[in-house]
Amino acid sequence: MTPELFVKTYLPDAKREEQRSNFHYLIPLTQAALESGWGEKAVGNNFFGIKDTDGINGNEQLITTTEYLSTDKAKFPAILKIVKIGNKFKYTVKDWFRKYPSAASAFADHTDFFLKNPRYAKAVAVKDKPELFFKEIAKASYATSENYSQQLIDVMHSVIKRLPK
Repeated sequence: MTPELFVKTYLPDAKREEQRSNFHYLIPLTQAALESGWGEKAVGNNFFGIKDTDGINGNEQLITTTEYLSTDKAKFPAILKIVKIGNKFKYTVKDWFRKYPSAASAFADHTDFFLKNPRYAKAVAVKDKPELFFKEIAKASYATSENYSQQLIDVMHSVIKRLPK
C-alpha cells in the first residue's frame, strides 16, 4: 500500500477515534503508519504493534518481531536470533500480539490502551499535541527503538503531506 493510499484509507478511522476519545487524529494515524509500514505489516489488523500479554484467549497471534534490550537473558515464546549491537542486544523473536476484526477496532483499542495504562499518563495529558505525545510514549518505553519519538515525528510529517487538501 502506498503512503497516499494508507492515509486516504485510514484517515476516517483516525478521525472517528478523535471524536470518540479526543486523541488528535494524527496520533493513531502516524503511529499506525510507522508500526505497520504504511499498512504492509498490519497482520490481523494490528497497526500498532500492541502485544498480547496472555497468548491464550483467542485474540492473539504469534508474529516475528525485533526488540532492542539491554540484556541477553530476556524471555520470549521463541528466540530466533540475538546480536550484540553496542551496549544493546538486538533480538529477532516470535511474540504474542493482539489481533482485531477491523482497522476501526484496532484504532479504538490503541487509544484505550493508553488510557488504561498509568505509565502513559503524561502522554495522555498531551493527547491533543502529537509531537509531545510521541515524546512521552517514547519516554514511557512504548517501543524499544532508541529514536522512537523522532521516527514518529518524521512519519507524522509524511502523513501531513498526504492529507487531503
